[in-house]
Amino acid sequence: MRVTHRLSAAVAALFAALIIVLGGLAAGAQERVIAKVNGKAITDTDMKLAEAEIGTDLGSLPEATKRRVLVEFLIENQLFADAAEGQKLGSGQNFDERMQYWRRRALRDAYFDRSVRDAVNDADAKKIYDSQVSGQKPEEEVRARHILVESKDKAREIFEKIAHGSDFAQLAKQHSRDPGSKDQGGELGFFKRGQMVPQFEDAAFRLKKGEVSEPFETQFGWHVVRVDDRRQRAAPPFEAVKDRVVASMIHQKAQQIAADLRGKAQIEYIDPEIKRSIESERPGARPKQ
Repeated sequence: MRVTHRLSAAVAALFAALIIVLGGLAAGAQERVIAKVNGKAITDTDMKLAEAEIGTDLGSLPEATKRRVLVEFLIENQLFADAAEGQKLGSGQNFDERMQYWRRRALRDAYFDRSVRDAVNDADAKKIYDSQVSGQKPEEEVRARHILVESKDKAREIFEKIAHGSDFAQLAKQHSRDPGSKDQGGELGFFKRGQMVPQFEDAAFRLKKGEVSEPFETQFGWHVVRVDDRRQRAAPPFEAVKDRVVASMIHQKAQQIAADLRGKAQIEYIDPEIKRSIESERPGARPKQ
């Protein structure tokens, strides 16, 4: 498996800059070696740095698969870096400009980790959860099936068949025009108010478990609905939403710190087009005539 080429070009410079910023590894420290490329070690620290860079691209891959992708990424990175060294690309204006950029980026990441990410902890997230989530009232949900047809007469015909014992799911497979649920026998799963068009959810939430609606019309056509279950859905437990709460807190913290830093900085836009764009966004700016 390969990661896109954009992840290969400047990563060697990033890793070098990170070592400069963080002071390198402590003398004599023993690090677990994951792999070697022409005698050069790929370590746990390399894996962590690579995950910080491309982890979001890996989505929810299983942990073992993710580690394999990371080590292959680092191997390819080392191969490209060695090839660049062989072509004497480790010096000159272009390389120096890359190093300056990646050093700034490495400094930004080090500051972000210490002042933003490390400033948010699970205890703070639990307080937010307790104040904003855990106290939410349970929401009523229904689990329903439906059959969508083009006319009232067809809907009435199907309704009568169901009333006389015909299988709802089988009729949905035969007659429904809804491609998203037809092959599942009209199954829509659980939903709460606000997820369906008003006419549909009004009909569904009026039904008791096992009841079938009279035919009714929405903008999509004519429906017959059966409610298979009802439940009260409580607020999710903290562990189920902790990562989202923490991510939101980190985002808010980053915005706050960025605003504070901007307020203390002298920022000058030199490019005329960008400068005009910024000035037009300021409060009280007059649009061009």
